Amino acid sequence: MIFNTQQVEVVLMWVLFSIFVGVALAIDLGVIGKIKEMRAKGSNQKAASKEKKVRSTNDALAWTIVWISLGLIFAGVIYFSMGYEKMLEYITGYTLEKTLSVDNMFVFLLIFTSLAIPHQYQHKVLSVGILSAIAMRIPLVIVGASLLESFHWMIYVFGAFLLVTAIRMAIHRKEKENIDIERNIAVRLLKKFVPLTSKLYESRFLVRLTDGALYATPMLVALIIIEMTDLIFAIDSIPAVLAITTDPFIVITSNIFAILGLRSLYFVLAGMMEKFYYLKPALVASLMFIGAKMLASDIYKIPIEISLIVIFVILGIALGLSAIKLKIKNNSYATLSEQDFGSKKDGPI
Repeated sequence: MIFNTQQVEVVLMWVLFSIFVGVALAIDLGVIGKIKEMRAKGSNQKAASKEKKVRSTNDALAWTIVWISLGLIFAGVIYFSMGYEKMLEYITGYTLEKTLSVDNMFVFLLIFTSLAIPHQYQHKVLSVGILSAIAMRIPLVIVGASLLESFHWMIYVFGAFLLVTAIRMAIHRKEKENIDIERNIAVRLLKKFVPLTSKLYESRFLVRLTDGALYATPMLVALIIIEMTDLIFAIDSIPAVLAITTDPFIVITSNIFAILGLRSLYFVLAGMMEKFYYLKPALVASLMFIGAKMLASDIYKIPIEISLIVIFVILGIALGLSAIKLKIKNNSYATLSEQDFGSKKDGPI
């Protein structure tokens, strides 16, 4: 079999991407650290045990920067090997997926809060969840791209679906404070296969109790709910990226790079998610724009540069307005505190 130059380049890009992500992921998930720890177990067991600590915010921030940097470096690799147009498609898809993923973190926080999963065990659930999400998204992307390539009318289905998703998101603005675990469909399905225990057994997903039966711990329940949530999220987000490009390589790589840093980004943003006041309207506006772009594609094809600028402008406005609102709230709290202090000072002793 004879391969042409373009096919060889695509294969080489896939190999480079796999190595790129594989090495970074092995370091991020601690695989390399665990190998070193196993080698040093006999001579330095106490020192090794001290290294097993909760991921700090600084560590999470560092890895968030690393993953974003790797994503941008890969954009440069695409530019030199595949051209300017493909690079723009990749950056637009990456930005869109990353933005939509941040909204998904609110759900992660609700799941962990509802199940009372301690902070030190959350990273294990997210690590397994993200790896599963990658395995789940690749076939979804391939199927979606194949449908758009084979049936042109599917672009209208995807476009309408994105508009409906945006409207649904706009209507249901208020987030629930807790998730009803007992009524959750993922939990009810899990119960059909294995009984549940409400007690945590450190970071174990399954535990065999005194009656000899195997039980699912809250860790596994959290993982199953997160996987189900991500599946629904992927069905929403993948058509949005397919509106930018139907090239499976660009869609898959931009998706994977966007979600790989989510675990670190979650630990950075977990304590400040409620401060992104205008994130939801920004997501609604982005989805409506992408949906309209797909529906109007036969009348006017919006250039990829314009799409990227629109998404960045929407995000910029949302972040700017959120920062202004946060500053106003902080100033009002400071004023109230000063007034309260003044009234106590002037009052009777």
